[in-house]
Amino acid sequence: MLFLKKEYFDAVRAGTKTTTLRFWRHRRVRPGSVHWVRGLGQLYIESVRLVELDELTDADAGRDGFENLSALRLAMDEHYPPEQRAGRQLYLVEFRYLPDDFSP
Repeated sequence: MLFLKKEYFDAVRAGTKTTTLRFWRHRRVRPGSVHWVRGLGQLYIESVRLVELDELTDADAGRDGFENLSALRLAMDEHYPPEQRAGRQLYLVEFRYLPDDFSP
């Protein structure tokens, strides 16, 4: 299951947010899977990969719906305070929004 905050729904629907970053102990979603996000709809998982916070770029921030890397880092610190990251790895999840009228 994948959760997203409501504040990101419009960007997902508009296609300006196509990734999300997660600190997980292990990968929780798999490429090719479809996840229902309550209040938003379905997301198709394109890819999941391990990344390092220091290797992220402004382009990565843009795909995550942020203006720049600085804004992304501030959001990461808010959602995942450094003390909560111990023992976890950072995953970059790339997804595609499936509109309500989508049928496989």
